[in-house]
Amino acid sequence: MLLILHYIKPHLRQMTLGMTVKMIGSLAELILPYVLSYIIDHVIPLGKMGPVLWWGVLMLASTAVAWICNVVANRSAAAVSREAVFHVRHDLFEKIFALSNRQVDYCTIPSLISRMTTDTYNLHRMIGMMQRIGIRAPILIIGGILMTWTLDPVLAAILLAMLPLLGVIVYFISKHSVPLFAVLQERNDAMVRAVRENISGVRVIKALSKTEDEKKRFRAINRSVYKAENQANRTMALNSPLMNLILNLGFVLVVVAGAYRVDAGKTGVGTITAFLSYFTIILNAMMTMTRVIKLYSRALASAHRIQEVLDLPEELKALPSAEEPSDAALRFEDVCFSYHKKQDNLSHISFTLKKGESLGILGPTGAGKSTLAFLLMRFYDPDAGRILLKGRDLRSMTLTEIRSVFGVVFQNDSLFRDTIGENIRIGRPLSEKQLLQALSDAQAAAFTAEKGGLSAPVEPKASNLSGGQKQRLLIARALAGNPEFLILDDSSSALDFKTDAALRKTIRAQYAGTTSIIIAQRISSVRHCDRILVLEDGKAMGLGTHEELLADCPLYRELYTLQTGEKVTV
Repeated sequence: MLLILHYIKPHLRQMTLGMTVKMIGSLAELILPYVLSYIIDHVIPLGKMGPVLWWGVLMLASTAVAWICNVVANRSAAAVSREAVFHVRHDLFEKIFALSNRQVDYCTIPSLISRMTTDTYNLHRMIGMMQRIGIRAPILIIGGILMTWTLDPVLAAILLAMLPLLGVIVYFISKHSVPLFAVLQERNDAMVRAVRENISGVRVIKALSKTEDEKKRFRAINRSVYKAENQANRTMALNSPLMNLILNLGFVLVVVAGAYRVDAGKTGVGTITAFLSYFTIILNAMMTMTRVIKLYSRALASAHRIQEVLDLPEELKALPSAEEPSDAALRFEDVCFSYHKKQDNLSHISFTLKKGESLGILGPTGAGKSTLAFLLMRFYDPDAGRILLKGRDLRSMTLTEIRSVFGVVFQNDSLFRDTIGENIRIGRPLSEKQLLQALSDAQAAAFTAEKGGLSAPVEPKASNLSGGQKQRLLIARALAGNPEFLILDDSSSALDFKTDAALRKTIRAQYAGTTSIIIAQRISSVRHCDRILVLEDGKAMGLGTHEELLADCPLYRELYTLQTGEKVTV
C-alpha cells in the first residue's frame, strides 16, 4: 500500500475532486427510491397529476446528475491511474537498469519482465477501480442503510444484522487470497521464462526435433499456472455466493417483516417499495465490492513484487578513493571473484596494460574469460583485489565514467529493431561520417551498402542478417566514437579467416592508441596481441607473448597444436 500511496500522492487534488463528484453522483442515485416512496405514499393519494409530474422531473434531474457525475469521475479516475502507473513503470524500468548483474540474476529476467508488464497492469486496474467502484459502492452501502433507517428502523435493523457476517467473510477470504495471488505471479514468471527460452531457441528446437518435448514442458508449466490461478480464483469465488446467500436471506426476512408491518398499518406500501429498491442497491454494491477485493488482493501481491525491486540497494555506488599516479591504462591486482560465493570463478588474476597495448585472453569454455570482461565493465565488483583504470580504483568511478571510455562487444550481443545507422549510433552524438568509418573499419561497408546503407532496416533479433554480418555491425558499434578501451569478447567467431585477419589489421593500424582486450577461442585471433593471458578454471595458466607462451605454457602449446596441427617442441 505504501507504494501505491507514494505514486498517487501527486494526484491527490485531482483524486479528491473526482471522488467528490463521484460522491455527488452516488447521492443522486440514493435520492431516487426515497422520492418514489414519497410519491406513492403522499403525492398519489392527493389525486392530483401536477405534483406527480414535478416529483417525476426531480427524479429525472437526479438521474441526469448521477449519470454526468459518474462519467466525469470515471474519466478522472482513468487519468489518475494512467499517470500513476506511468511513473511506476518509468521508475521500475530505471531501477532495473541500475541493478547490478548480481541483482538481475537474483530477480531473473523473466520475473523482471513480468513485474514490468503484468504487475503494473494489475496496479493500473486497481487504482482506477478503487476510485470508481471503491468510492461509489461504500457510499451506496452506507447511504442505503441510512436511508432505510429513516424509512423504517425495524426493517433496517434486519439489514444491519447481516453486515457483521459479511465483514467476517470478506476478512477471511482476503487474508487467504493475497498469498495465493503472489504464488500465481511466481508461476507466471516461470511461464514467461519458458516462453522466452522457447521463442529465442525456436530454430534449435525445430532442428533437433524437440518440439514435442518442449510442448510437454510448457504444458506442465501452463498447468501449474492454471492450478495456481484456479486455487486463487476459487478462494475469491467464495465471496460472491456467500454474500449473496446472506443478503438474499436478509431480503426474504425484510419482505416477510414488511408484509406484516404493512398489514398492521405500521408502514406504507411506498416505504416497502423504496426499502426493496435500497436493498437491491446495497446488494449490487456488495457484489461490486467483491470485484474490488479481488483486484485489491491481486494488486497487493503485485505491489509487493514491484516494491521488492525498487527497494533493492544500489550495489555499484562510486566509493571514495585517491587517484594513484600511474602510466598504466589498466591494471588487475590479485583479483578474485565468485558468482555464488562458493567457488572462485576467477582466482588471483593480475596483469598490467599500458595505453595502446593489447591483451588477448584465451582459454577453454568456462575458464572465466567473459567474467573478466564483466568485472572490467563493473557489472560485478571483485570479491578481493582491485581493478585500476587509468590509476583509479574502478569502484571509485561512476558507471557513466567507466562505460563512456569503452567500446565493447559481448558474446550473444544484441541488435535492435531499427536501422543499421541507429544500431551503431545507439543514442550517441555520432556523425554520419563516423558511422561510415566504423562500418569500414569493421569490414561491414560492402554488405551495408548492398542492403541500402545506414537507413537499411534491421529486423527483430537481426533475423535479416547472417551471423558474420551481425558480428561486424556489433564491432562497428564498438569502434564508433574511437573509444579509449576496446573489449571484443569472442566477436569474430562467425567471421571467415580472411575477414578476421583484415579486421585485426585495421584495428592495429587505425586504433593504435586504443587499449584492447580481445577474448577469443582461436589463437589466430590473439597471437599478434602484445600479451596473451591463458585462463583455465578461473586461474591464470600463463601470461606473455605468443612465443613466450609456446615455450613456457603447456596449455597454450596444447591449444596451438590442436588448432594448427603443428607440434611444438620445447
